Amino acid sequence: MERMNGMAQSGKYPVEMKERAVAMVRELERELGGSGRGAITRTAKHLGLNAETVRNWVRDDDRGQRPSGERLAGSDADKDARIRELEQRLREAERANEILKAASAFFAQEMSPRPPR
Repeated sequence: MERMNGMAQSGKYPVEMKERAVAMVRELERELGGSGRGAITRTAKHLGLNAETVRNWVRDDDRGQRPSGERLAGSDADKDARIRELEQRLREAERANEILKAASAFFAQEMSPRPPR
């Protein structure tokens, strides 16, 4: 990826332009509701780009890829795997906490003086 005028560039267009175009399409889709017919064409026209180029960027975004083609770390599969891992760690921490509470109670009982009989 070469740098031009201080901006990272991938191919013909700067990554920042691609990300902004996708964000504009998403915003227009929300405003128009549903599928947001014409959002890609309107965005492309507004930015002076070819509609098919913007459509490809949006398709890449839908697939969880950055406009430069690299995979996003936050894809659904990655998020699901991370959630499973965190849930497993939580269960282990809760088990360890219960063991520590029981051990703490046991040793506290051993350390406290017994009342006279």
